[in-house]
Amino acid sequence: MIFHRVLLILTLLAALPTPTLFGAGDQAAEEHEEAHAGGEHHALPPNAVVLTEIGPFAITNSMVVTWIVAIGLILVAQLATKNQQAVPSGLQNFVEWLVESLFGFFEGILGKKMTNQTFWFFGTVFIFILFTNWFGLIPGLGSIGWGYATDHGFMTTEPLLRGVNADLNMTAAMALFFFALWIYWSLKEIGVGGFFFHIFNIKGHGVTAMGLFLMVIYLFVGVIEVVSIGVRPVALMFRLYGNVFAGENILETVILLGGTYFGWLAVLPFYFLELLVGLVQALVFALLTAVFTSLMCSHDDKENSH
Repeated sequence: MIFHRVLLILTLLAALPTPTLFGAGDQAAEEHEEAHAGGEHHALPPNAVVLTEIGPFAITNSMVVTWIVAIGLILVAQLATKNQQAVPSGLQNFVEWLVESLFGFFEGILGKKMTNQTFWFFGTVFIFILFTNWFGLIPGLGSIGWGYATDHGFMTTEPLLRGVNADLNMTAAMALFFFALWIYWSLKEIGVGGFFFHIFNIKGHGVTAMGLFLMVIYLFVGVIEVVSIGVRPVALMFRLYGNVFAGENILETVILLGGTYFGWLAVLPFYFLELLVGLVQALVFALLTAVFTSLMCSHDDKENSH
């Protein structure tokens, strides 16, 4: 439990914007203003806007949305479990169905033992990403805020709210949090020796010419596997960020192409598409993290056979 709390604190610190990103965000905002003033439209800026600073920490518009969604999920969970019934109905029935469905899904990948240990993370990360993605589709996010009027319409330079996963700080924090948990789960399940020999499969080949040749091959494959493991959190963070960031820009572009009167109509099909994309991206992130964990921690026994 202490380990989980330490990781959570580190994750929250990692999700905070760094001073380097402050400058990058200011520069992006200036370029955004210059492009709009010149008649060229640039959509969502790549960095979250800093709304205020509390000591060494900065509060960005994406962090505000993170808190709103988190509080909403906590309230739903509290209401669903306030008066539990043997035969669930209403909100309790929906929440139980969602949790049981997710548990069965991850059990098919990880096995019952590992699912019991890790479901708190995989279930939470799927639900959190899903509802933050969908919350980011609410009209006004990214367009309501501070700015000024131009010949090409009102330009929002500092939006009050921003999609959570359209901020690389958030996706990086989740990916690094998983990577730390993945190492912890792997070492706990198979030990340091098992972790090493799982990557560098150099045992059992014999001291023969062919055995030595296979050892060299597996050492080379192990080096490739180490590189692959190091790339995983980077791929996780940029896949989620890129899809959400691109989706929000597409919606804004389509609205502008539709004009003042028909923009809302032109964007409707893309809204339904983005609802699907939000679900798919939550599933992909949770599925990939579960598969990475299963490849290292699951064993070919009856409990984990599929």
